[in-house]
Amino acid sequence: MSDTSYLPIIGLEVHVELSTKSKMFCDCDAAWQKYQQNENTCPVCLGLPGALPVPNKRAVEYTIQLAQALGCTINHHSHFDRKHYFYPDLPKGYQISQYDEPIGVNGELHVLVKEEKTNSYVNKSFRIHRVHLEEDTGKLMHIGDDTVVDFNRSSVPLVEIVSEADFHSSEDVKAYLQELHAIIRTLNVSDADMDKGSMRMEPNISVKKVDSQQSTVGRIDPKDFPSYKVEVKNINSFNYVKKAVDFEIKRHIEMLERGETPIQETRGWDDVHSKTYSQRVKEGAADYRYFPEPDIPPMVFTDEYLSELKSTLPELPLQKLHRYVTDLKVKEADALLLTRESESSQYYEKVLHVVKDRQVPLDPQAIANLIINKKIPITLTPEEFVTKAAELSKPKETNVELLNQVVAKVISSNPKSVEDYKSGKTNAVMFLVGQVMKEMKGQADAGVVKEAIIQSL
Repeated sequence: MSDTSYLPIIGLEVHVELSTKSKMFCDCDAAWQKYQQNENTCPVCLGLPGALPVPNKRAVEYTIQLAQALGCTINHHSHFDRKHYFYPDLPKGYQISQYDEPIGVNGELHVLVKEEKTNSYVNKSFRIHRVHLEEDTGKLMHIGDDTVVDFNRSSVPLVEIVSEADFHSSEDVKAYLQELHAIIRTLNVSDADMDKGSMRMEPNISVKKVDSQQSTVGRIDPKDFPSYKVEVKNINSFNYVKKAVDFEIKRHIEMLERGETPIQETRGWDDVHSKTYSQRVKEGAADYRYFPEPDIPPMVFTDEYLSELKSTLPELPLQKLHRYVTDLKVKEADALLLTRESESSQYYEKVLHVVKDRQVPLDPQAIANLIINKKIPITLTPEEFVTKAAELSKPKETNVELLNQVVAKVISSNPKSVEDYKSGKTNAVMFLVGQVMKEMKGQADAGVVKEAIIQSL
């Protein structure tokens, strides 16, 4: 954003389907995608008269653990509420959710954000407003000119993570979402598969006109927020979220420059044309007519129960990253890449274990490079990986006679690089090294090649 007299103010709502065996309030299978349309339903998830919901204990535990991992305070007393609104994918006419007593509140997520100007990482923190549990809705599908509804997804356990409006750039938003995704996958409470809709992201965006000195302000007092916000619904890609935020910031600034105020509304993201489009005027909390769910008793959590759940939390991605950097001396950028996916970090540590057992002379950074750069497929067993890595690490045997011939040829064919080197531009030798390695088809040690070129020059 070039105009520093405008400050974006962004909050995030993230919905995550939990990987339980059954749905939130009934015995239907939570793995709803494998069924034919409307095959995976029952009177409870269809909201038929007389059907009574029974909460899924595992879903409650998953939500508590996720809230704990995000540094939230867990409410010892929590209950479900009815959130009323009419939409074709909501068979009851209300959604069982949480309002005034969610499971978790007041958390904080620390994130490493890459600063493009300095090409370095900065540790930032973003506040979590609440983490609450609810049921998912059915799914609308547009077929030709018709819209049909599939209730297989209805009542799948859904956790919502709501941030404070602490974000002022799409880069911060993307980094936060990637860290949150890594935490969810590490906890194994959801596959968070965005292609399948298991994790859906909704930024709330507004833009405030400020003095140029305020353009880098961190946290804004809510009383100073703009009089509107725009929510972009159900985005299933980190890159699309970033593009949607950038599009909305630009759209809002253009409207404010014309003296207009953007209306408070819900918009969708069109990934084909890379723009948002209006869906409906946004509701406020009062429009939902929340009241406590009368068919489900309140939940009471003891200190002992919460401590027991917290004790089972695994090492979280940022903790793992710091350990890799501090103990294993892995570069911060590489450690970040390794810890984005729990599968990568788990495989990396298994390889390290094999290396230690076999006493193979491979350092952690070298192994990280091989995994990140896909030099060796991680479909191999850790033992096979180590064997292959050891082979690659062996110094290449160089045919000295052939090398001298190739060096002479490359030097004679690149007089400009030779002249640059002799005039003091020592980096020019690396171009010559590359040309020799190309001629040798990689069958030479780069250090030996460089030394041979320098001697010839």
